[in-house]
Order: sequence, then structure tokens, then C-alpha cells
Amino acid sequence: MKEVIIEGLGKYTPSHLVTNDQLSEIIDTSDEWIYSRTGIKSRYISRGEDTSYMAAKAGEKALENANVSPLDVDLIVVATCTPDMFTPSTACIVQSIIGADNALAFDISAACSGFIYGLDVAKALMKSNNYKHALVIGAENLSKSLDWEDRGTCVLFGDGAGAAILSKSDDLGLMSSFCKSEGSKYKCITIEGNDVDSPFVENKTIRHSKLKMDGGEVFKFATSVIVSSINKILKENNLDINDIDYIIPHQANVRIIQYAAKKLKVDMDKFYMNMEEYGNTSGASIPIALSDMDEKGLLKKDSKIILVGFGAGLTYGATLINWAI
Repeated sequence: MKEVIIEGLGKYTPSHLVTNDQLSEIIDTSDEWIYSRTGIKSRYISRGEDTSYMAAKAGEKALENANVSPLDVDLIVVATCTPDMFTPSTACIVQSIIGADNALAFDISAACSGFIYGLDVAKALMKSNNYKHALVIGAENLSKSLDWEDRGTCVLFGDGAGAAILSKSDDLGLMSSFCKSEGSKYKCITIEGNDVDSPFVENKTIRHSKLKMDGGEVFKFATSVIVSSINKILKENNLDINDIDYIIPHQANVRIIQYAAKKLKVDMDKFYMNMEEYGNTSGASIPIALSDMDEKGLLKKDSKIILVGFGAGLTYGATLINWAI
């Protein structure tokens, strides 16, 4: 049976870069306060580009880099927790924009773990349905869901999208993955939906449509599952941490990565990080990081890479990749 590889990558970020100093003009914060706690210096913020637009732009770049026609795409999976609409899916809108008329398209809602979930689902569907090419996109427009008076959250997040073209190949590519969730902790990160409101409701429910996060609980969860996820992937594939060239974590907070590196007894250089420029772009963070690494020439053939993510749900997961191009 053919293997599944990543054949092309792409990313898109809005043109509007917002620095920590600029944020300090609208809320009570400072560059020192933000950077010392998170490792974030700036983030890209949409001035009107919605999730589908950013996703399509990243997808088009990935198609171009893979030299794959939109008409040859069999599957589109968009991982997002900030869709344009409840329905249709963002993936269907992307399908329309890029002209991938022959594809099956749907969304995944797993927040910051979404791209890892997307790779796992796409790989399984490619193998079971004999699809040749899949487009997996992580895209978020978090700025529209932030409380811009809450300095504990609005300083963390940015907007953007990253995409990968998956293709069938004789080469080894997506080697191993797993995805998990702990739904009992769902209240740790929320963006609530529509109010429960109809002529038949006795007590109307007022929902909060802005992001809320219990930062302490999320930090404890993240530091635990990053380490356990990496160790699980290594054990299942009979590998040692020294066999891994790069670990690409969800870009949430440098302190989380520092903790994980210490627990794993590896140098911080093993982790690729770009949160200083982008902030936390949720489901887009890992594919944006992959695309950045590709542009910098860091992804070498047969390099072994672990992607590891965690996010609202609470969700988490990891993927082991043998880089094939």
C-alpha cells in the first residue's frame, strides 16, 4: 500500500502586524510584560480577511509548491475554531475559492490541535478511499473572537493560515500519529455560540461569544501532554529523542516549551519556535511553522520530525513525520 507524504506547504498571514508596544496603547500592558511571560513580540491581525480567505490563500500556495492542480485534489480538510459561518463549512468555501471542484470538503473543530487531527483524518481517508491528493489547512481568525479589554488573552493570539498538500508516494512520510481529548476539561477554553433563544424557551441562555481561558489549568495540561505525547510517539516507533531532528510544537507560550525541553532532557534548539513573530494562531500555528521551516531550508529529506499540539476541548495529539521531499 502506498504511503502518504507532505508534498507541498503554504502559509498566509494578514499584512497588518501589531507589536506589543502597539497593544500597550489600547490596554494596560507592556512589551516587557508580554514577552517575559509568553515569548511573543508581535502578531498579525486581520483587517477584514476572514478565515476562508486566509485558508484559501495558504492552500493555493501549498498547491503551487506541490505542483498539484486544484482539480486533482480529492479531499479538503480545514481545521478551525473560528469559521466564517456555522454552515456551510469553511472547507466548502475554500473549495469554491480555489476551484477544487472534485474534492470532498469538511471542517474539523479541535482548536490548536486541529492540524494534527486533520493530518490523521486525511491520511486515513486517503488510504481507505484511494485518494491521491488531500489539502489540509489550519486557519484561524481569532481576533474576531477576542475580548480586547482582557489583557490576559488578547495579547496572546494572532490570525493566519497554514496548509499542506498530502500525496500518495512510495516514500515513507506520515509515519505515526495519535489524537486524544479530555472533554471533562472543556470549560478551560471556550468561545460560546448563539444564545438558546426561541418562542419556546422559558429561561433564555445568554452566551459569551468571546474567548475565555483558564490560563493556569491550560498551562498544567499543556506541559503534561506535550511530554507524554512525544514519549508515546517515540516508544511506539522504537525511537530515541536523539533520533528526532525537530519537534514542532503548537506555538502557545515559550514557557511551556522550556518546561517540556527540561522534562525531555533536550536542548531548546530541538524545538522550532516562531511565536515571537506570530503569537498563538491556534490551529494554524503548526502548519505556519512548517512552512517557515521549509522556506528557510530546514526540512531535509529523511529528517524525522514530531508535531505536537494541545488546545481547547481539551484536545491533544502528535504526529511523526519522515520528511520525504
